[in-house]
Amino acid sequence: MMLDFAVVLEPDNLKLYGEGLLTTIKLLVIALACGLAASVPLAVLRVSNSKLASLPVWGFTYVIRGTPMLLQLYLIYYGLSQFEAVRESAAWSLLSDAWFCAMLSLAINTCAYTTEMLAGALRATSHGEIEAARSMGMSRFTLYRRVLLPSALRRSLPAYSNEVVMMLHATSLASTVTLLDITGAADRLYSTYYMPFEPFIAAALFYLALTWLIVRLFRRFERRYLAYLAPRTH
Repeated sequence: MMLDFAVVLEPDNLKLYGEGLLTTIKLLVIALACGLAASVPLAVLRVSNSKLASLPVWGFTYVIRGTPMLLQLYLIYYGLSQFEAVRESAAWSLLSDAWFCAMLSLAINTCAYTTEMLAGALRATSHGEIEAARSMGMSRFTLYRRVLLPSALRRSLPAYSNEVVMMLHATSLASTVTLLDITGAADRLYSTYYMPFEPFIAAALFYLALTWLIVRLFRRFERRYLAYLAPRTH
């Protein structure tokens, strides 16, 4: 069997992939931004000595990391609509929108993973750094703002790059709730032309290109912000 990409390369179909690519990038960027913003305070609560503060965060991350993201997306998009109180609430205009539900499920998912990632980095902070900051009279808030969180964010970069790549791949689930992302574009071409290979191979190439760009970007960040951890040569 010979593969024929002529149909994929038609202007209208390339435009379809372009729209899907834009949707994928927008979902990824907004979900990552929201998830990261929420994960920072949650990570601080996660490492708190107070069980009242840390246990609810632990429960949240345990449930989200312990269940498939597709299930979470279905519960948000299809499940919430079963409750009359939700349908009559002010939030229904958002919760009835497939784009918002996909973004919300992605943001919640990455927030849980990033919270545990940052919490682990906070716990691994050198005791000497903390003692040095306290010896300078830093308050707890200043200690977190100027020492603990910047250090944890830098040391989390290698692990966070993997999380970003995984979230890129997870955006493909958006096609299951009618969104036209990269996978949705491939599925539309498949259903139109009955071509089982070419549309999805083309989609895979888009994901590979985006993954390469993400990895390269994070390698630059790591060289810049983790240079102090590199072994010194004399």
